[in-house]
Amino acid sequence: MTGTASQIQWAEQIRPRVDAEFNRVASAFQSAASRQNPLVRDETLAVISILEEKRAEVLANDRAGYYIRDWQEITDQVRQLIFADQRYKAIHVARAARRSTEQQAG
Repeated sequence: MTGTASQIQWAEQIRPRVDAEFNRVASAFQSAASRQNPLVRDETLAVISILEEKRAEVLANDRAGYYIRDWQEITDQVRQLIFADQRYKAIHVARAARRSTEQQAG
């Protein structure tokens, strides 16, 4: 990891909390997927795949300042990373269109 000794020490305390937050969000998605119909479950599993890619990107960052600046206070960073992904946006649009079609048919 790069940074001053104190930054690295601080970042090394933050990183496990970041990983735990990714675990928490993944667990919530997995729990939801277990109760969904096959189409929606496949979409949720795709979101979990996006989440795992984001986790790998975040944890691969070796700049201590990144963790201190962006992850010191964990709020909704994981959710924001997922929501900003174009693949997630496509899934979200497809779900909304499907709901609209179902409502019109129902």
